[in-house]
Amino acid sequence: MSPTPEALAAARSALAQQTIELPSWAFGNSGTRFKVFGQAGVPRDPFEKLADAAQVHRYTGVAPRVSLHIPWDLVDDYDALARHAKDLGVQIGAINSNLFQDDDYMLGSLTHPDARVRAKAVQHHVQCVDVMRATGSTDLKLWLPDGLNYPGQDSIRARQDRLAESLQEIYAALDPEHRLILEYKFFEPAFYSTDIPDWGTSLLHCLALGERAMVVLDTGHHAPGTNIEFIVAQLLRHGRLGAFDFNSRFYADDDLMVGAADPFQLFRIMHEIVQSGALAPDSGVNFMLDQCHNIEPKIPGQIRSVMNVQEATAKALLVDTAALTAAQQSGDVLGANGVLMDAYNTDVRPLLADLRVEQGLDADPMGAFARSGYTETIVAERVGGTQAGWGA
Repeated sequence: MSPTPEALAAARSALAQQTIELPSWAFGNSGTRFKVFGQAGVPRDPFEKLADAAQVHRYTGVAPRVSLHIPWDLVDDYDALARHAKDLGVQIGAINSNLFQDDDYMLGSLTHPDARVRAKAVQHHVQCVDVMRATGSTDLKLWLPDGLNYPGQDSIRARQDRLAESLQEIYAALDPEHRLILEYKFFEPAFYSTDIPDWGTSLLHCLALGERAMVVLDTGHHAPGTNIEFIVAQLLRHGRLGAFDFNSRFYADDDLMVGAADPFQLFRIMHEIVQSGALAPDSGVNFMLDQCHNIEPKIPGQIRSVMNVQEATAKALLVDTAALTAAQQSGDVLGANGVLMDAYNTDVRPLLADLRVEQGLDADPMGAFARSGYTETIVAERVGGTQAGWGA
């Protein structure tokens, strides 16, 4: 069935308010565990990363924020960086800490047996809070790589106690308008036991901390077959879904372009978001990308990713809620599934193209960027210096 004019109008209105945050690290060089692949024109500092991110917003109209990663995005003057972002038409989003590139953290950071190492990891987050104050950011995002490789290596319970204590210190350092958004990952770099392996562990720590502690759901951080939309629904029920890290996976934490592996899964996730009213700008749910573009060009990779999220969202907005509810309540299993499939199979590209034109944008963001000549300009201008990448 085709969507009604009323449904299309409502979807267009909701889509016009949607925003998607970009990761600064997506514009640097990245690769596999074996090789980092360099590309011409890659940014050499955070100022150039923001310039590239602003291109994504310029052609999509829905990417006004850029996440920073500390220390990868350290600068001498964060006021200047924030002003630079504003001049480009974007702003600083979440501030991400880094607990995985320091020799002291080989056996853990916030969970380390040595109190000195734990204090060092806490102090790093205090530094991140200072960056938040200087840039106007309100979210501190924490992914904990801590864990164990071998049974008996350390006490699982003691590590949870240490983690709780460390998180309390970090939470206490936040300003009243700040949030701590806590990520989870079921494995890697530790393989026997991860200290925050799942949404339940993250949620328990957030509940203990307070109402400004929220869970981050990275769509790549789950075991094969996990029903991610169920997790979304549960976290929304409890008001504790703070943010998404959108990407796509085939095997592990692949950090591929969102929607690349399973666009139907992305649709199902966005259906839960829409049904819960969490798409609204004041819902407290921040939609972010967390991807590394290893073999594809960086800026087009981000543009395509943003468009993939928009398309999944548009389809979710076109679900006939009344028909779905009626089918569910009457026990019409095939009818209910059919309502979802009708929305998923709708070609929403014309709807989004029309919306972009209404907003004064080109209907085809990928084509418009390719014609802009920006890539050729940065390749010619960014000669010399050290390109940004993993650890830079």
